[in-house]
Order: sequence, then C-alpha cells, then structure tokens
Amino acid sequence: MSFYCHYLATWPEYFVTAESPNGDIQGYVMGKAEGDGPLWHGHVTAVTVSPKFRRLGIGRDLMSYLEYVSRDMHNCYFVDLFVRASNSLAISMYEKFGYIKYRRVVDYYTSDGIEDGEDAWDMRKALPRDIEKKSVIPLKYPIRPEDLEW
Repeated sequence: MSFYCHYLATWPEYFVTAESPNGDIQGYVMGKAEGDGPLWHGHVTAVTVSPKFRRLGIGRDLMSYLEYVSRDMHNCYFVDLFVRASNSLAISMYEKFGYIKYRRVVDYYTSDGIEDGEDAWDMRKALPRDIEKKSVIPLKYPIRPEDLEW
C-alpha cells in the first residue's frame, strides 16, 4: 500500500478538499494523529491551495479543520508541521495562524547527496488539552532528523 493510501486508510478524518461551487479543487489538507502521552499530537502531512485560489482564506480554513480534528476527535495536545526554513511566506502564514517555531531540524529535506539538504522548522500550535502550553516551549538548539520522536 502506498504511503498516502496508508494514511488515508488509517486517518480518513484528516483528509479533506476544498471545492469551488463549480467543482474545481481549490486545495486539500492531509494529516494524522501520532505520539504518546503529552506528545500525542496532530500532524500536518500536507496542505496545498491552488495558485488561483490563494489569499482567499482557504489555507486558514483547511488548517482550522485539521486543528478541529486533532482537538475534538483525537484530544491532542498540539498540532505540528514541518516547513522549509527558506519558505518565509509559509512560515509567516503559519505564524498568523498561531504556530511557533518550536525547533530547527538540520537537513530535514534531503538532496541528491551532491549538495547539503535544507533545514526545516518544526512549527507547533498548542491545543486546549495542553493547559500549561509545554508543547510550544521552543528548543534552544537544532536537532537532526534521526532525533525526531515520530
């Protein structure tokens, strides 16, 4: 079973599309719930909005839906996502949605081996279950992909 088919079969509630009135796909979000104990969280696997539908609030709506699933269906402590450190537009958008830069992941996005990979920011947003907001206390040092918990 392919990676995304496995995700869809396991976490169908985390998959949603936004459609225009004429049926055009405007965007989609996919994710999952993972972790243990206070690291139980929703994870944004992908969120994409078609260029012709950007700046209409669709990305915000898709992210809000994933947060709803994580909060109300899975009782998660937080939602996380990974974004390229060079993607300042996406980082700014996620910060407007309430996400913080939790930690830098060195060479998260690997390359062909000729050049170095690119770092990612692990961004997080605490959900109501995390009363003390411990999940969003930023780490002061970078980590490597092999150090990720999940």
